[in-house]
Amino acid sequence: MIISLPTIRAARQATRIVSLMVGLGLATGARATEFRSVDIYPANYPTVQAVTQMDKLMRQRSAGRHGITLLARDERQTESDSIALLRSGKLDMARVNISALDPNRVAAIVPSLPFLFKSTAQMRRVLDGPIGDEILASLDADGLVGLCFYDAGPRSFYSATRPIRSAGDLKGVKVRVQQSELWVALARALGAEPVTLRFELVSAALQDGTVEAADNNWPTYVSSRHYNVAKYFSPTEHSMAPAVLLFSKTVWDRLSSEDQSLIRGAAKDSIPRLRSLWDDYNATTRKTVVEAGGEIVADVDRKSFADALLPLYATLITDSRSRDMVRRIQSEE
Repeated sequence: MIISLPTIRAARQATRIVSLMVGLGLATGARATEFRSVDIYPANYPTVQAVTQMDKLMRQRSAGRHGITLLARDERQTESDSIALLRSGKLDMARVNISALDPNRVAAIVPSLPFLFKSTAQMRRVLDGPIGDEILASLDADGLVGLCFYDAGPRSFYSATRPIRSAGDLKGVKVRVQQSELWVALARALGAEPVTLRFELVSAALQDGTVEAADNNWPTYVSSRHYNVAKYFSPTEHSMAPAVLLFSKTVWDRLSSEDQSLIRGAAKDSIPRLRSLWDDYNATTRKTVVEAGGEIVADVDRKSFADALLPLYATLITDSRSRDMVRRIQSEE
């Protein structure tokens, strides 16, 4: 279920009240648990709706004993803040972009590489299989439990000033990038001037000229209404970095093996819902942009972007494990 609370602090207070009610026998049962989860996106966003589906599955399969409370979005809280709360056990679950993880870990760097996946279908097959399980398992060392991957869509550039047709069009352009070393390196490889900004500041920055361009997926471009301030969308699809659903290892280690299996199963079984919503959302967002006067740049030279970005592999992938994972992903059909 989704609750409307202005801040994480207020949400924690509400959760304590729920816990007290449970102890007094006023809630769903003596051992019921409401696991608190966050996302930076609004309630109608596909990833939030997928966690809502996970909540329903958990309640059904536990006869109401376990469920998920989706805490209201706090625009002051970044995905890095959510990860810190997970590590401390002050938060139970969060959906984050994988780029928000430790940039020195294989889990963050490999799936974020530009032009790594051949298609959305291939990315899904890879992340659903042994390679995906390996990446998720590696998160234990960071005090996190990786439950599953959610689509985050191919990322593309959009601009407030002019169409971006080739890599050369970004030379000298101030581009908003995620707060990640990889994304700074990516922008510089294209000759752009990287500007790291929190997501909620991007719209104003595009409007006042602090940045001239940014990159993201179709659903985020539309749900954030960035098309109102950056009308030129160029489908470069230069990265398919996924999102990951995380659980606090501090909290996880206190759960029984049966409850852990319940949570993992519900997370995995929420993926079809996410993908169905994501595909539908992608189909409708293009229409929204065009009707609002946006311009979808049809003649993007994706090869020019690949030629500029693929050499980054040599500097970003320096250990044998990561190189082997990249090779295995590229060999997948």
